[in-house]
Amino acid sequence: MQFSENSRVWVYQSDRKLTDSEVQQMQSQLSDFATGWTAHNNQLKATAAIKYNRFLILIVDENQAGASGCSIDKSVRFMTQIGEQYNINLLDRFNLAYRDGEEVLSAPRAAFEDLIKQGRINNDTIVFNNLVQNLAELQNKWEVPFKDSWHVQLFGSLSH
Repeated sequence: MQFSENSRVWVYQSDRKLTDSEVQQMQSQLSDFATGWTAHNNQLKATAAIKYNRFLILIVDENQAGASGCSIDKSVRFMTQIGEQYNINLLDRFNLAYRDGEEVLSAPRAAFEDLIKQGRINNDTIVFNNLVQNLAELQNKWEVPFKDSWHVQLFGSLSH
């Protein structure tokens, strides 16, 4: 299925790395949700993916039908249920993800700040911008160096 680069995107980040078996189970649940997802009884052209055993991503191509407030509420309820089922928090916007070599890690805001102070996170550290709005941004602006991210506004630019 082809999706427009303007397709809307929602990124939900787990507060821990998911096991491979959890990813398999969740991918099945996400696919079922995407297949049955509707807005005002119109089938949405939707898909779902899990990246790096940590990010659950919903994509809706609104060229077919637009996601409404009700349909977005359905997706948030679904993600809340997934979180409860797997004992993960998918709704904490201040659990920040970053790359440490090939590994994707996350930390609550205070711990993230400590990692900056320790120099373990620097201007070139890849961070994840889960605020991306569409497929083009997901492909080009989701994984970015700290210095090019919104994190700079939160933590200030780094001198080291």
